[in-house]
Amino acid sequence: MATVTEWIEGARPRTLPNAIAPVLAGVGATIQLGAFSWWASLLALLVALSLIIGVNFANDYSDGIRGTDAERVGPLRLVGSGAAAPKVVLLAALGCLGLAGVLGLVLVAATGRWWLLTIGAVCVLGAWFYTGGKKPYGYAGFGEIAVFVFFGLTAVLGTVYVQAGTVSWPALGAAVGVGCFSSGVLTANNLRDIPTDREAGKNTLAVRLGDAGTRRMYLALVTVPYVITILLAPAHPLVLIALVSAAMLVTPVRVITGGGTGGRLIPVLRDTGMVMLAYSVLTALALALS
Repeated sequence: MATVTEWIEGARPRTLPNAIAPVLAGVGATIQLGAFSWWASLLALLVALSLIIGVNFANDYSDGIRGTDAERVGPLRLVGSGAAAPKVVLLAALGCLGLAGVLGLVLVAATGRWWLLTIGAVCVLGAWFYTGGKKPYGYAGFGEIAVFVFFGLTAVLGTVYVQAGTVSWPALGAAVGVGCFSSGVLTANNLRDIPTDREAGKNTLAVRLGDAGTRRMYLALVTVPYVITILLAPAHPLVLIALVSAAMLVTPVRVITGGGTGGRLIPVLRDTGMVMLAYSVLTALALALS
């Protein structure tokens, strides 16, 4: 039976910024629109956290039973390592995804934005079929696009819309920026796993692009948020403070451009997630003060 520490590691806490950052950015845009609600923002955060933990356990289960995680450089996989039985991990995944659904229903019912239930259902299905089902889209190279949509556009704009009933250009810009960072985290992960994924028949976008192409994509993804910041600056000068977070990219970019592989890429995931979090906090603060 897996220990508590192993379950925590299996939940992949390094990915939690992917859930926290978009909600924080959305909160900043909501405050700018004068529609902030602390309880609605908290519920949105809990939905995002439940979803990402659920998708992490779902990936652990699906990859584990397929044998994709038999030899993995990254953090512990519960099923692949034999630390937990597949059915137990499956129940954990379904429990987290179910919790996300319940919390989302409460949020929608409290705000009256009923059509958002459709978006929520798509998010839950997207979380499962990333590596689940007969033809998981994560195995076909669509993972980065899904992360951009779900943990960028949907999470940021959903946080704003459920409270304000509308969205703004700064909110859209923040959503694109956070989505690019979130995709960058997955890109670094998939870059690390190119050898094992190729051998297992998992044709991620990184496998399709190859090592050099994936490194170029990572650099492009972490550059776009700052281009958006500069574009927003004429109307919202305070957002330029988000450029400060670019200094945190020095180390991960050096690893990427220096050809780092295997274990050397593991800190890149963490560092990119922390840059995304810092970018979101600074952008949210700037929008809130605008």
